[in-house]
Amino acid sequence: MKELLIAFGLFLFIEGILYALFPSKMKSMLKKLDLLKDTQLRVGGLIFVTLGFIIIYYLKSE
Repeated sequence: MKELLIAFGLFLFIEGILYALFPSKMKSMLKKLDLLKDTQLRVGGLIFVTLGFIIIYYLKSE
């Protein structure tokens, strides 16, 4: 559970840094999300989930 909280904290930290350093770029990027179809977002999300799972599995198996 501790590792999950650390991972969530790291996620929030990275997101916060991006918004703090590049606010106009982040607004522009979020507006571009409206141009994507739901299926494109879903496929992208599944790719990230799979990559994340592989990374976690690899690191935990060492």
